[in-house]
Amino acid sequence: MANTDKFNSVEELYKRVLPALNTRVSELQRKHINVSELDIWNYCVNNYWKNQKDLRIYKLVENILNVDEMSLQNYLKKYEKEMR
Repeated sequence: MANTDKFNSVEELYKRVLPALNTRVSELQRKHINVSELDIWNYCVNNYWKNQKDLRIYKLVENILNVDEMSLQNYLKKYEKEMR
């Protein structure tokens, strides 16, 4: 990872990509899909980034902005069932 892509914490990284998360949430809400920034973040962590190394900020933003609606909804339903 390049120096410009290094972060001291997951929270710092989350804050850096929050504008992309906000954008995707807005897009999905216009389609009447009720999700939060944290829902999308957790989906991406578990489905895209979990075992990745040397991820770049542009790739994280790309993943966030291109989250598949059906896959996200299925993930959230599965997560909801596990929490019961």
